[in-house]
Amino acid sequence: MGNPTIQNSEAFVKRPGHLLGPDFFAQPTLRVAPDLIGCLLRYRSALVRIVEVEAYTDDESSHGFRRTARSAIMHDSFGHIYVYRSYGVHVCLNFTTDRKHCGAVLIRSAEPLEGLGSMRRRRGDVETQKLLSGPGNLSRALGITLDLNESMIGDKIEVIAGAPYSVVCTPRIGISKARNHLWRFFDPDSPSISGTKALNATAKPHSLTGKSKISE
Repeated sequence: MGNPTIQNSEAFVKRPGHLLGPDFFAQPTLRVAPDLIGCLLRYRSALVRIVEVEAYTDDESSHGFRRTARSAIMHDSFGHIYVYRSYGVHVCLNFTTDRKHCGAVLIRSAEPLEGLGSMRRRRGDVETQKLLSGPGNLSRALGITLDLNESMIGDKIEVIAGAPYSVVCTPRIGISKARNHLWRFFDPDSPSISGTKALNATAKPHSLTGKSKISE
């Protein structure tokens, strides 16, 4: 399945260097997700560049498929932090999206820019380009905890618009359902992305084609 057309009359202009607030995250999830590639994330002393994300809506692989106490934030908010523990081990950082529908974007990988010392202390002896590769590693390197859940973006975590980068897409990683959606987006030139070489080699250029009811 190709990526859907984003049918949204509320145009948002992303200006490099500006903090991204609710208006940005109120857009459809499948517009926000690829637009986050190249943006900066600041948390405490750390500044990183986002290079890989995944979009989740109400599809079968998403927490939002069924409304629960945990996933209610995906249905009821946009521009908030959604943090959960995966498999009882890995803490995963998400941003809620879409004022009209259920949605969130998982931040999978980033490149470190500032605060390298703190990241190394949390992650141990890991090469720099892999410090924040994969959602669990990213959260550990940045010191992300469940205490951030439901906080607003801009409160403790800031997201700053970056320069545009080329973006490619593949199916999402580690799911068993809705695997036909090309909803994993990443910078193909970044050494910090996760995923196998085989999966990444199948990446297609991101383009807004096709249709999706969630973007209408």
